[in-house]
Amino acid sequence: MSDKLKIKLSIADRVYPLTIDPAQEEGLRKAAKNIEQLAKKFEQNYAVRDKQDVLAMCALQFASKIEQNGIEQTEGTKEAEERLKALEELVNSKLALK
Repeated sequence: MSDKLKIKLSIADRVYPLTIDPAQEEGLRKAAKNIEQLAKKFEQNYAVRDKQDVLAMCALQFASKIEQNGIEQTEGTKEAEERLKALEELVNSKLALK
């Protein structure tokens, strides 16, 4: 059984104590830092009523990036499959000539 690590992350002026696997620490700290940076950007650039609004916009921003990456990856996979199919047909046609 792996040892758990207790850490505290600060997001939007609140501290969140977490018990995590040590392998997760770096990713969680980077994620918290990214949220903090984006929240500050939203607070500076937009009229925001409270932290809830800022955090909602951060969540939307990060979720939309994940969704867009998924869409782009799916499109890239389809394109690669089409190219491989065309290449396979070309190879098969050349082999049939022999």
